[in-house]
Amino acid sequence: MGGWLTVLLYGVAGWTTWRLLRGWKESQTCAPRYEHWFWRVLLIGLTLLGINKQLDLQSAFTEIGRILADRQGWYADRRQLQMAFIAGVAMMGLTLFAVTLHLTWGAPASTLWALLGGTGLLVFVIIRAASFHHVDEVLVLCPVNNWH
Repeated sequence: MGGWLTVLLYGVAGWTTWRLLRGWKESQTCAPRYEHWFWRVLLIGLTLLGINKQLDLQSAFTEIGRILADRQGWYADRRQLQMAFIAGVAMMGLTLFAVTLHLTWGAPASTLWALLGGTGLLVFVIIRAASFHHVDEVLVLCPVNNWH
């Protein structure tokens, strides 16, 4: 049920973004170039995340990674690589956020909030898709309904 709800929410967010872009085109008003670019990239990202969630592609990539690690003999040392991956994703996410914030500075607050949410979503999805057991354990031990 949760997976279908996630796909539905990606679809609703993508549809809303598409309507915004279509509204700009139909009204002949155009947002600043970088702001328009941001919303297009967000639409593509939401669409790809919905497809990925439905097809469960991250599980295939995770399994391929495990097979390669086992065959190449570094499976026992995977924790170090996992931590480096998480740190790299965090740095990439912060850099992406800073660059996009710079490019869209002066845009309406809705664009800046979408930027913040999109960046957080991207970083979370990449780390979660890696399916690291210690990340999974943290998420299971801290369910949202128990946060106060």
